[in-house]
Amino acid sequence: MRPLLHRYIAAAVFFGLFAAVQAAEPGGAAPDFELSGITGKVRLSALRGNVVYVDFWASWCGPCRQSFPWMNEMQRRYGGQGLHIVGVNVDTHEKDARDFLAETPAAFTVAFDSTGNTPRSYRIKGMPTSLLIDADGKVVYEHSGFRVADKAELEKRSQAALKGKSQ
Repeated sequence: MRPLLHRYIAAAVFFGLFAAVQAAEPGGAAPDFELSGITGKVRLSALRGNVVYVDFWASWCGPCRQSFPWMNEMQRRYGGQGLHIVGVNVDTHEKDARDFLAETPAAFTVAFDSTGNTPRSYRIKGMPTSLLIDADGKVVYEHSGFRVADKAELEKRSQAALKGKSQ
């Protein structure tokens, strides 16, 4: 009976670790999602071939408000090179997100996930959290929070992912 118990424990540990590998971690595949957005459905897999910067945000998040102008500028500057920014709002009420967007416009794709399923699949722990996904759909970088001091590093990593796209 004891060896059977050890097998169950080993299986639980293995599957627990396997689930962590399936989460969006650098080097792993980014979980696909399909969400409603301002201009229709937003599906991550439809953006394959582009470098995608996925930003999870909420209307109540102060650093999120600071990150929007930077993401607008990044989309403007690098969109023609294949960068596609997707902001995934996690507010329970879409109206809160739309009120936020009326004050802080987004010049990038915005999707809504009031269920929280997408941030759960990515194991998001705080707002904002961003992931840089390469043209093959693999996570190459994850970043939590947003400060002015973060901008240079985020841009450098985005540029590197874009260079990798063209190779």
